[in-house]
Amino acid sequence: MEAGDEAAGAVFLDRHRGAVWRLLRAACRSEQEAEEALQESFLAVFRAPGAFAGPGSARPWLLGVARRQAARTWRRRSGEPMHAEALDGREEAPLVELGVAAGWGEVRDPEARVSAMEDHARLHRALDALSPADREVITLRDLEGLSGPEAAQVLDLPLASLKTRLHRARLRLLARLREEESR
Repeated sequence: MEAGDEAAGAVFLDRHRGAVWRLLRAACRSEQEAEEALQESFLAVFRAPGAFAGPGSARPWLLGVARRQAARTWRRRSGEPMHAEALDGREEAPLVELGVAAGWGEVRDPEARVSAMEDHARLHRALDALSPADREVITLRDLEGLSGPEAAQVLDLPLASLKTRLHRARLRLLARLREEESR
């Protein structure tokens, strides 16, 4: 659709209005909110007619525009600001995202969380006490998740040698963890 081409705009609107309406009606709490988001979505598209430059159908792009507009409409109605700003003027992540990253909603009780943190610290101390070769093989297999053949290739070892080295490294790690536990 070229800028200013009203006929093309009408065809575009007719072709995609139903799909956008269904998405917005599902995303919004009321028909009024959905109608407002629908109008704002198409206005945004018509104000920047060259915004879609991808190959294929514009429908997925338009549905994304509409979905974001529904969220903006909801935020305006609920009184939430469109964007949080830090005191230094930079845009901040939404509070919900920060809360989830911080562990909001987790079922774990505070004692279990402290215990897990202590276990994590013990594991790191035990890993640090191992030889570099042991740390390397444990890191590749258990932390990075490489397969046996992939780790063997990285370490330039035959697979059987890697398995032996990994088994011994894990035993040494467990021994260090037991030593930590007995202290």
